Amino acid sequence: MKKILGFAVIAAIAAASFLTPEIKVLDGDYGSLKEYILLQPLARICLAAYLMGSIPFGLIIAKVFCGIDPREQGSKNVGSTNVARLCGFKYGVLTLVFDALKGLLPTWYALHVLGFPLWASLVALCALVGHLFSIFLDFKGGKAVATTVGVFIPLSFPALLVSALICVAVIWRSGYVSLGSLTLATCLPITLAMFGRFELIPFALAVMLLIFVKHRGNIQRLMAGEEKSFLKSRQKDEAKSEQMTKE
Repeated sequence: MKKILGFAVIAAIAAASFLTPEIKVLDGDYGSLKEYILLQPLARICLAAYLMGSIPFGLIIAKVFCGIDPREQGSKNVGSTNVARLCGFKYGVLTLVFDALKGLLPTWYALHVLGFPLWASLVALCALVGHLFSIFLDFKGGKAVATTVGVFIPLSFPALLVSALICVAVIWRSGYVSLGSLTLATCLPITLAMFGRFELIPFALAVMLLIFVKHRGNIQRLMAGEEKSFLKSRQKDEAKSEQMTKE
């Protein structure tokens, strides 16, 4: 059912990109017609964003550099946290960078070409949906935190920066990446309001909902006190490697 639904969505976007008439949307800022936006390119960019978002960089990096399938080990997730646990910190960072880029690039392109934050946020949502429900992974995927960081870099970097700093502080104090991720998602609508980017708040709320849904297992484990601490896991790995070196 998920496959059928996924292919139907992609087919609808693809059809819209070629069949939609060129509808002009006017920007009436200060009474002037600053630019024209065509609906046809928007649909094409959305399709490209979904496909780019679908690229499973975590799986590719883990397979190429470590010979590991992250879907079968650890948390069985293709995200950067699981790749870092299984392959090492540097490969987790590499996954984080590439997952962020696949959100950043289509969103930046949409802002540059289309000019409207509303349309750019729609493109950003398509990139996030691609990461969450990848066509290359039977419409399964990661938890979209890194890709969320990527899409908000061009959309509202100040709001992202404040939210990210709070996220890092939470991870540093608690040791739980999942708690930091949930904090980031919660802070974004608030920081957007602080910086006056009210037009992006509905998008941020949608992102927050998606991230919370994808982290529902983590939320249950956090509430039960059973969530794995990234810092503790790393300390154990370092202790094991030191012990093996001594032996």
